[in-house]
Amino acid sequence: MELQQHNGATPNSNNTVKITNVPSSIDADEARLGQLGYKQELKRDLSGLSTFALSFATLSVLTGITTTYNTGLRYGGPVSMTIGWLVVSFFTCCIASSMAEICSAYPTSGGLYYWSAKLAGKKWAPFASWFTGWFNVVGLFAGTTSVNFSLAQLLQVIILLSTGGVNGGGYMASKYAVLGFHGLILVSQAVINSLPINYLAFFGSLGALWNFLGVFILMILIPAVATERASAKFVFTHFNTDNREGIHSSVYIFVLGLLMSQYSLAGYDVSAHLVEETKKADQSGPIGIITSVGLTVITGWMYLVAITFAATDIPYLLDTSNDAGGYAIAEIFYLTFENRYGTGVGGIICLGLVAGAAYLCGLTAVTSNSRMAYAFSRDGAMPFSSVWYRVNRQEVPVNAVWLSVVVGFCMALPSLGSQVAFQAMVSIATIALYIAYVTPIVFRVTLGRKSFVPGPFNLGKYSLLIGWVSILWVIVIAVLFCLPVAYPITKDTLNYAPVAVGGVLVLCLSSWVLRARFWFHGPKTNVVVNV
Repeated sequence: MELQQHNGATPNSNNTVKITNVPSSIDADEARLGQLGYKQELKRDLSGLSTFALSFATLSVLTGITTTYNTGLRYGGPVSMTIGWLVVSFFTCCIASSMAEICSAYPTSGGLYYWSAKLAGKKWAPFASWFTGWFNVVGLFAGTTSVNFSLAQLLQVIILLSTGGVNGGGYMASKYAVLGFHGLILVSQAVINSLPINYLAFFGSLGALWNFLGVFILMILIPAVATERASAKFVFTHFNTDNREGIHSSVYIFVLGLLMSQYSLAGYDVSAHLVEETKKADQSGPIGIITSVGLTVITGWMYLVAITFAATDIPYLLDTSNDAGGYAIAEIFYLTFENRYGTGVGGIICLGLVAGAAYLCGLTAVTSNSRMAYAFSRDGAMPFSSVWYRVNRQEVPVNAVWLSVVVGFCMALPSLGSQVAFQAMVSIATIALYIAYVTPIVFRVTLGRKSFVPGPFNLGKYSLLIGWVSILWVIVIAVLFCLPVAYPITKDTLNYAPVAVGGVLVLCLSSWVLRARFWFHGPKTNVVVNV
């Protein structure tokens, strides 16, 4: 067979190389990785289906929507969720398509930051790589934290409802207990992530199946069991302006409600970070990105619509005096079964289904996080890189796995002092990740416009148009999600997202100016390639 390969081994070359007499797809993948400057060190055991499954499990419809449903319900309600989901989905598909095209050309675990280096040109490659890499790392750390801490909060609500609820004297776990749940969850996920990659493939497939079946079970079960259902007019046209946060502008309210949808549609870069462990990487990686986002868009909208048919009393669902303590979806599930059967046990079981999806989502988030930390350390960009770059006998970057969970635990510590401050973690995970997503796209449509050589998956003549649409959308959401979410602004209502994201930006730029620009030269090759 003959496989046409593009782009030489050095970060800034654009040679064309032909690899002939390749006996298998695995050999072709290793040869392609060698062209990009790296030797095969991770075990390449994942199929394209496994990569898709891990990505779909990380996106996790049940996790993202369930844990941020309160945000959508408070800011705009049904319209912000059902219509807003479609708006966000269109732009997210544009971003995912642009990322998939670049992934096909450069299938390495470094993903986004490697892409930026290749596309920015020799002069800007080091800075582009540094900037993209750190926003990707921080976004993944924040994502791992937010998913698993949200699971810990969900477990708190499940315990509360299982013991009688707020109005029945139920047990409300303290903030220290919730942090403890968070820590135990992370440790268990680190243990699983330390196993060989074929085990993770199993859990990824389980997570994808769990989410897919879970969505269909809940979207049929909840409306069917509910004794009271909202009208279609309510679900698709009702706009909730009663947010009790001092915000009255309809446009402002609507865009704040979009955070639920955008957060739920983040994390699909996991396919890019797993390409060095995936067979036929230049095809499986981009397909994993596109298909996981596409299926999430469809199933997510169906889940949102179905659940919202049971959300007949928005003020009550958001009231902290209800049995679920103001956790809207938990109250919907609980009331649905209690009103029908006189007991909310069925609703608690449904919440357990969501908790299982959230756990598997957190598990794959740790996987993605560790691979990014491993790849960034391979290029010497992280403190103590030589430690995080090591792999064990099973060819798993186990040190990077434990780094991810330790940082994930530390990032949840602000919850002990200010729950409001921690809520900004959702915004940070979304903003930081999308800044990392769009940076290589910026270089693709500007500095790398003429030099980019696409891989097997490409957008053809629509590549630049889709790229510019993606860039404009990320600029919009980066601004919107930093806006105040309540008035008057006090220390208890301040949106800490711009403080946190601004802090990351300042640290990233200052460390570059003061130190990194003297020693960091972008992705470092560890093989000698003749092209």
